[in-house]
Amino acid sequence: MTEPISSDPEGQLVGRVIAMPADTNPEGDIFGGWLLAQMDLAGATPAFELAEGRCVTIALDGMVFHQPVSVGDEVSTYARVVKRGRTSIRVHVEAWKRSRNQTGSELVRVTEGVFTYVAIDDERRPRLLPPAQD
Repeated sequence: MTEPISSDPEGQLVGRVIAMPADTNPEGDIFGGWLLAQMDLAGATPAFELAEGRCVTIALDGMVFHQPVSVGDEVSTYARVVKRGRTSIRVHVEAWKRSRNQTGSELVRVTEGVFTYVAIDDERRPRLLPPAQD
C-alpha cells in the first residue's frame, strides 16, 4: 500500500528554477542528481537559519521519486524542519513541478526526502545549536 501524497506543498518555498537541457540524463529526463542538489540547497536554507551559521549535510533519508521532471519544467522546492537535536537539524524537503506543457498553475510533487544537517564551527567540528526561540 502506498502512502497518500498531499495535494499541497508543505513547508516554506525556498527555491524555484527551470530545468534545462544540460541537466538531463541520456533518456532526456532531468538527472536525479541535479534534483537532489536542488533539494539539498533547499533544506540548507532553514537549517542555516536555525543554526545561525554554517552547517553540513550528513545524511539523506527516505528519498522518493514520484514523477519525472522534463526540460522546461519549473521546479519549486519547499522545506520544513521536522526535528531539532543538540547539533543536528532534520529537514523534510519536497520538490514540485509545474509542467511546461501544462496550462494553469497545477503543481505536481516529483520527489521528497529528509536531509540531516549538523551545525559546525570554524574548525569544522560539530557545535551546539543556539537556544530555541519560541
